[in-house]
Amino acid sequence: MQQNIRPETAMNYAKNDLTGTIAALATPPGTGAIGIIRLSGDDALLIVQQVFGGKNLMQQASHTVHFGTIIGDDGQIVDEVLVAVFKAPRSYTGENVAEVSCHGSPYILRQVLELFIKKGARLAQPGEFTLRAFLHGKMDLSQAEAVADLIAATTKSSHDVALRQMRGGFSHEIKKLREELIHFASLIELELDFAEEDVEFADRSELKKLVTNIQSLIHGLIRSFRLGNVIKNGVPTVIAGRPNAGKSTLLNALLNEERAIVSEIAGTTRDTIEEVLNINGVEFRLIDTAGIREAQDQIEVIGVEKTMEKVRQAALLVYVFDVVETKIDEVLADVESLQKEGTHLIVACNKMDNLPSYKPEWLLNPNDPGIPDFFFANERPPHPSPLTPHPSSLSHPYLITLSAKNGMNIPYLKEKLYSAVISEQVNLESPIVTNVRHLEALQKAAESLDDVLRGLDEGVTSDFVAMDIRRALAFLGEILGEVSTEDLLGNIFGKFCIGK
Repeated sequence: MQQNIRPETAMNYAKNDLTGTIAALATPPGTGAIGIIRLSGDDALLIVQQVFGGKNLMQQASHTVHFGTIIGDDGQIVDEVLVAVFKAPRSYTGENVAEVSCHGSPYILRQVLELFIKKGARLAQPGEFTLRAFLHGKMDLSQAEAVADLIAATTKSSHDVALRQMRGGFSHEIKKLREELIHFASLIELELDFAEEDVEFADRSELKKLVTNIQSLIHGLIRSFRLGNVIKNGVPTVIAGRPNAGKSTLLNALLNEERAIVSEIAGTTRDTIEEVLNINGVEFRLIDTAGIREAQDQIEVIGVEKTMEKVRQAALLVYVFDVVETKIDEVLADVESLQKEGTHLIVACNKMDNLPSYKPEWLLNPNDPGIPDFFFANERPPHPSPLTPHPSSLSHPYLITLSAKNGMNIPYLKEKLYSAVISEQVNLESPIVTNVRHLEALQKAAESLDDVLRGLDEGVTSDFVAMDIRRALAFLGEILGEVSTEDLLGNIFGKFCIGK
């Protein structure tokens, strides 16, 4: 893999170069059954051999495991261990690698690691093993970032997406786009060499068709970020409504535990309560909020302000109202004030056990003369209702009837929460963008390709077309790490855990 940086300066936060042998604990700190110390570098096997009582590791085949002892400087046995041998280039980092499995005593692990340091290894920096793998061409930069995502995965969906990316699914798509662009870029560059002869090697109509196709693929990847971000970080889901609407009861019903205090006294919830709900492998960060009303004291004022702040940040908003106490015009006024672009709305008609005759479709057509007047606090609101889906809209608010107290329709609400995020049209097996850095690079590449199309339409000269194509190639190359800087690599790998 071609880099524009030198290995010895690639990680600007490391005081040591990347040519020596590094060592680190690869398992979590603390007491456990087993602890693994990993070494990587030209002298990894030699350093372990100096304190290893067993076979000569230098003479053993790669990908083999050997039993022996670790012997201290005083000649005493520190521990009985297993040493796994991986010889360059057939290892995670592309270098010689040794993984020493010890008993999981913190004392033992500290003693063994100190022995390796004394024999010539140095402590690894965060992410340095994976950085070396990247620099030795074992993976591209997007795959390296997926390693960190895989370690941090807490759900099946986030695990599956990170694993596919680590195995090159996303990279494969980007490489295909670049290869197709490079072909035409080379033809246009060739034209510049024969500028005086006024020849064209690149068919402009074919180039335009190619760029249009690539744009379509890039925009598809950009759109996938919304889902990718949800899978990676969870869905911020706010439960909002008036006091005593049953918000806390609904939170408890969704979690199937008594997490929030439930009371008939209005304004019980003064601060936000946050919990995580896993539905089909997707994490929903449920946020129960203070009731929306004119606050009765300064503490409640703060609570209501926090509610509105969380509503503004929500990707998914569950508006809950009491079908007995809250009138239709009040519901619609609340919805209109809470709705915002980019937030999916679910309207939950709660306490249906107290009024089974309530019809949620009344909210869609409040001017229906069949609706009794006592369901309105004031005049009937004008049509259309803020809940009526616009014909051009791809999504519209869900209307759900439920009784949080009795558990009625709670499973159905969970289904709607999930489908609000992941539609049937989304294929979770296809490449999905989960990384903000990738998103920004794709957006910049798309802008550059827009310039290419504009230039072709306006008949600009080949040198300007070539410049815009080179810009698009550079942005796509940033994703793979084919165009890198010290700061970029330091920022990415500095966030890894030590030992990976």
